[in-house]
Amino acid sequence: MENQSSKYSPNSAVVVSIELSKRNWLVASLTPGACKPSLRTIPAGDSAALLAHLRKLERRTSDRLGEHAVIRLCFEIGYDGFWLARLLLANDVDTYVLDPASFLVSRRGRRVKTDRIDAEAMIGILKAYLAGDKSVCRVVDVPTPEEEDARRVMRERGDLVHERTRIISRIRGLLALQGIQSVKAVSGGDWSKQLDDMRTGDGRLLPPNLRRQIERCFSRLVLLNDQIKDIERDRAEVVLHEASTFPCREKAVRLEQLKGIGANSAAMLVAEVFCRKFESRRHVAAFLGLAPAPFASGDVSRDQGISKAGNHGTRVLMVELAWCWLRYQPGSELAVWYRERFKGNGGRAAKVGIVALARKLLIALWRFVETGLVPQGAELRAA
Repeated sequence: MENQSSKYSPNSAVVVSIELSKRNWLVASLTPGACKPSLRTIPAGDSAALLAHLRKLERRTSDRLGEHAVIRLCFEIGYDGFWLARLLLANDVDTYVLDPASFLVSRRGRRVKTDRIDAEAMIGILKAYLAGDKSVCRVVDVPTPEEEDARRVMRERGDLVHERTRIISRIRGLLALQGIQSVKAVSGGDWSKQLDDMRTGDGRLLPPNLRRQIERCFSRLVLLNDQIKDIERDRAEVVLHEASTFPCREKAVRLEQLKGIGANSAAMLVAEVFCRKFESRRHVAAFLGLAPAPFASGDVSRDQGISKAGNHGTRVLMVELAWCWLRYQPGSELAVWYRERFKGNGGRAAKVGIVALARKLLIALWRFVETGLVPQGAELRAA
């Protein structure tokens, strides 16, 4: 997204904010010289009416000032995603997508919140940002349709795996109520035969309604397993095919060369993290919320742990990869560092240490995909 904040002139800019909702869009606009924003309500999704309103504002302001007026528009990222930003940018409207979690809000008493107040507040925030104060908010980069679509495959797989885990837990819970502690067919096999031979803790056959409920759970489990396999085939195709629109596909192929990094993990890391450009290792760790969040006030100085900002699913993946790294790369420098510092110091130390290892591993993988620098002592898979 190309913003023109360097060319910002408050004397010829119409600052516009949109408060999006499922029913209506509230458009607030502040023209040069005006003391109070004007408000306009547009039906949600009516992009043609929005563009007509913006052109009307631009034309009227240009006629009044005697020079070309420019629209500077912002809205919060949320339910509507990025389609509106792409549409506005394609129509030469300077658009800024703001992260609402980065706004500074009053902590005194109960905060008043209405769409009008939020829309007017966004105008002030955008004016300050355009004037050079980058601390008032964080502007979200608008991904390309290809980048956004590349994330879809692995995010859907994550949702299906989560749903599969929930169904498996449900089956085990239903059986535990009858004194049955395990069933081998949960992860595969002939589950119907397992149910035929199953006896409760007091020696009875499964009650008929309970059996039908478990059979329906198993049917959903089979469907989920088939869908997960379909997604993994789609992932392999988009990553390996040279004509694919998957961003930075060569990075995913390179990551798979490391033992302990599977094809699904490599694709997710590239689609969510490594397709972006980072200035330093600190920016990489901060992007996933694996950077420390210090607390220093007066004589008090302590560490609050990691910030937990950014993509939750990818952060969880990095912790899982850290455990895999200890298993499949035991001779690497990172694994040796973890064992020397945290092993044998109790369960809490192990959990703290694995997060620290996840941060170091993320930085090492970033350097590997960007420069080809193999993590010290790490092994590559045979070609």
